[in-house]
Amino acid sequence: MNDINLKNVIESILFATGQKISLKNISNIIKKSENDTKKIILDLMNDYEENERGFKIIQIENYFQICTNPKYFSYIKHLYKTPEKKVLSQTILETLAIIAYKQPITKSQIEYIRGVNSDHSINTLIKYGLIEEKGRLDIIGRPILFGTTDEFLKYFGFSNLNEMPPVENDENLRKNIENELKKRDK
Repeated sequence: MNDINLKNVIESILFATGQKISLKNISNIIKKSENDTKKIILDLMNDYEENERGFKIIQIENYFQICTNPKYFSYIKHLYKTPEKKVLSQTILETLAIIAYKQPITKSQIEYIRGVNSDHSINTLIKYGLIEEKGRLDIIGRPILFGTTDEFLKYFGFSNLNEMPPVENDENLRKNIENELKKRDK
């Protein structure tokens, strides 16, 4: 089977699945190596981008999923009831950032870092599907450990957590804040 036919097969698999599917699973289906399969998928992704097609393929870690192109959402939304918009206030974003960079993390650890109760933020993030329970800490009380979800990666456009921007260490951050305050005082 040539690469053009394999592109069509992969496109059909992604469309029929409707969910993310692993590179390994796709390569097993088409009987090609994972490297060859990934090259074909990346080529197909490029075709979609260049031609501004109605679909696009997204990568989430070692998984791929076909979805509608966000450029055409304004047309598609008329077909369905508009989903509830995810309102990410500064407080919720702060909580999400702590979880994303410190995961897995407990609610009490989040609250220690923030210095305030985080029930509302955590519950909202769970409701939006951006975080989930990742297990329990093996100490007295067995508190829940939270971490981000694949929905978090999709929402922020990351393929994996390694694509998140680096965070300055506390000392550099403290120095930058002090320098900014000094500039304002002059």
